[in-house]
Amino acid sequence: MEVLIRPAAEPASIALFPGSFHPVTRAHMALAEAALAAVDAVVFLMPRAFPHKSYHGVPLERRIELVRNSAAGQPRFGVAISEGGLFVEMAREARREWPDAEIWLLCGRDAAERIAGWRYDAEPIEEQLREFGLLTASRQGEFAPPPALAHRVRPLAMPSGWDDVSATEVRERIARRSPWHELVPEAIISKVAVYYGDEG
Repeated sequence: MEVLIRPAAEPASIALFPGSFHPVTRAHMALAEAALAAVDAVVFLMPRAFPHKSYHGVPLERRIELVRNSAAGQPRFGVAISEGGLFVEMAREARREWPDAEIWLLCGRDAAERIAGWRYDAEPIEEQLREFGLLTASRQGEFAPPPALAHRVRPLAMPSGWDDVSATEVRERIARRSPWHELVPEAIISKVAVYYGDEG
């Protein structure tokens, strides 16, 4: 793991927030802020390669730049790049950086359902959750974990109004020349316009 921004204080608990951030949105930031009620720090985490999709369009380096600019000013936020793309790989990399911290993976309902149902080659998800917990936000519905996983899953209360804010919506609005500025953090509007092709 390459830690680009480290939270200011050494956390006793930390939430890794993995994503493609294509681009980072105000909903991402609201989720990260909400997680600070449950953990000491949140680290925005982008893997060098995903197990279920690939980077296209705006490259990793520019997405990282947008995330860094969005996270600046909140001392409990961090930014990092992971070598592995599975949650358990990310958790193990984070354990080397923060050996004494309780590790959580922060995600929405859709990602939690995908992780719980993924066909893993080696360790089943029940074994993986011995190494980290899932901090899940309600997004277009609540995640109902299987009983065997429920003790390692913590629901996260989210403010209302974010269900329709997504990176996909940002890109689609830019493509059709519709207003999009209110969907991304103010600090990155100008760079999103450049990187995603809406300069004029």
